Amino acid sequence: MDVFSSKQTPVKTFLDALAYLATALSGVFMVVLVASFGWLVFGRYVLNDTPTWVEQMALLLVTDITFLAAAVGIHERTHLSVDMLSLCVPKRVSKFISIVIDMTIFAFGLSMAVYGKELVDFASFRTIPLLGISEAIRYYPVVASGVLMCLFTGYRIVLGVMGLFIEESVSADSLSSDVKGDQ
Repeated sequence: MDVFSSKQTPVKTFLDALAYLATALSGVFMVVLVASFGWLVFGRYVLNDTPTWVEQMALLLVTDITFLAAAVGIHERTHLSVDMLSLCVPKRVSKFISIVIDMTIFAFGLSMAVYGKELVDFASFRTIPLLGISEAIRYYPVVASGVLMCLFTGYRIVLGVMGLFIEESVSADSLSSDVKGDQ
């Protein structure tokens, strides 16, 4: 258990709100996706006029949903992980492993944000044919997800590092006070 897990800091509250916003936005996108496919079926079979824009919009929405939900999965620690090593080592080593994993995810998120921004810049002058909007919109979710991953894991890294040193100093202080009390 983390030293800071019992406290709800303003940063943690802000990150929880960001995760909630990303989840809510993903939910809205899912509803729009389902509704657009309903319109596609209705247009094709009832109106005999298939809307051509639905497929391109669906691709955009699936991308948005996937990347936002992936960032929230990082925040809530629901991503795929193997904990066997962490269970077999001492608690302090386990915390260190957790910090290294978070640093790896942070680097991955940073790469997503930086290279996603390059894709946005590269594609900003082209348009999606059936939608008439900038091709760059396809890559904004990559950037947003990368930034969110960096925020979520950056916070955990700071807490993890502080937890390593604070628990050590707290236990050293309590040990020295216990020794002094016995004398």
